[in-house]
Amino acid sequence: MPGGSPDIEDAEKVMCASKFPVYVKVEEGKQYYYCTCGRSKNQPWCDGSHSGTKFQPMAWTAPKTGSVRFCRCKSTKTPPLCDYSHVGLMSSCCSGVSVQTGGLYVPKH
Repeated sequence: MPGGSPDIEDAEKVMCASKFPVYVKVEEGKQYYYCTCGRSKNQPWCDGSHSGTKFQPMAWTAPKTGSVRFCRCKSTKTPPLCDYSHVGLMSSCCSGVSVQTGGLYVPKH
């Protein structure tokens, strides 16, 4: 995918952005756009890298001001928040193993 759209083969797959969550300070009432494809260079936020895939960003409004733990492995059952799903992925995350219900999973290059 260097410098362009994802390969057709990878366009339908979720990509592991990181094995670990990221803590981000958010502002109450502000809307954020969470990356659902794993391709964004601005994790956990969408930067438009999903173009050419079936993925769209997920709108999320901060319920209060503070630090929030966001998922980057893209396997959480509570997106965009981390539910510690990455703990079960430590040996398989970013290895090409299918880990998301109903979705395919590929390593981030």
